Amino acid sequence: MGRLAQTEGLTEIQSEILGAVHDFVEKEIIPNAQELEHADEYPADIVEGMKEMGIFGLMIPEEYGGLGESLLTYALTVEEIARGWMSVSGIVNTHFIVAYMLMQHGTEEQKAYFLPRMAAGEIRGAFSMSEPHCGSDVSAIRSKAVRDGDDFVLTGQKMWLTNGGTSTLVAVLVRTDDEADADSSVYKKMTTFLVEKPAGFGEVLPGLTIPGKIDKMGYKGVDTTELVMDGLRVPADRILGGVAGKGFYQMMDGVEVGRVNVAARACGVALRAFELGIDYAQQRQTFGKQIAEHQAVQFRLADMAVKVEAAHKMMVAAARKKDAGERNDLEAGMAKYLASEYCKEVVEDSFRIHGGYGYAKEYEIERLYREAPMLMIGEGTADIQRMIIGRRLLEDYKLR
Repeated sequence: MGRLAQTEGLTEIQSEILGAVHDFVEKEIIPNAQELEHADEYPADIVEGMKEMGIFGLMIPEEYGGLGESLLTYALTVEEIARGWMSVSGIVNTHFIVAYMLMQHGTEEQKAYFLPRMAAGEIRGAFSMSEPHCGSDVSAIRSKAVRDGDDFVLTGQKMWLTNGGTSTLVAVLVRTDDEADADSSVYKKMTTFLVEKPAGFGEVLPGLTIPGKIDKMGYKGVDTTELVMDGLRVPADRILGGVAGKGFYQMMDGVEVGRVNVAARACGVALRAFELGIDYAQQRQTFGKQIAEHQAVQFRLADMAVKVEAAHKMMVAAARKKDAGERNDLEAGMAKYLASEYCKEVVEDSFRIHGGYGYAKEYEIERLYREAPMLMIGEGTADIQRMIIGRRLLEDYKLR
């Protein structure tokens, strides 16, 4: 490990966990990422390794078979995994958000049923808010659930479902207009359902179809899909928390910690881009000396290092604030916004240092160059983060 992106004040247990994850990334992820990414192949062996390490249960309480660790530990683990291959961190992230929503909002029965198997990685989670006609505008969703006796019948189409094919539990946000007062806010007409399904593609359940993977510029390996519901029957006891109308707030709570996660992913990708850039700068020679000796390249490396360090510290601060039980939507939004924008810039600078070789698929920086843009839109675009930050600042600095 280098000097950058170090975190002070970690416990011995945290250091041991992160050391084990670092070794796993060095031995199992980095050597295989290029081949798997170019083939758009799901990293099954890597996922099995993470299951054995307990990563899927990192934040799940010990009473449910997890490790009971903090958001900070989880975020630093994600940063390390993303440093190896960002797609792998995405496999963990969606699972983590569903587990977090269950921990915070699930009934005791739901927690006892799902969390132990999620901690073991036997059940892997995904969550679904977006739809084809709307992205960040969650209030515009059209998918709906209508009560039919002890069941609800779900109909609609969801979009951008990470782990859509490989997941076996999906938290799906739909409208439940009939369960709310006519004059209720649109946000109180949304409900989160916990949908169990087999892994795979096609019609995996009566009324539930997972079409094939969406072909993406980057973020390969992990499957991103649509989810189509046409008369899907779900028992009423699979409403998250047991009460309709709370889905929007449950999802936003999950996305808030998800933004810390995306910030951590951006920090990991940026750190890897810096490592690749500074290594290449000491190997490549021009005009009779290493390009690292040229002032222009040194300036670029300096800028990259400052951005890596600043983003890491902001991400850590946002995680620690949440762990302290404090509201952190401002800090999470700032961390996600800054880290994702800096990640793009650090990756591009590393790409420039590599020159023509950076454009070749043989070199790792080419993959990072395609991965970085996803972080600017995942868990809310940069502009959405700026809206959140602006509104919170006006709350805090309101004229009196």
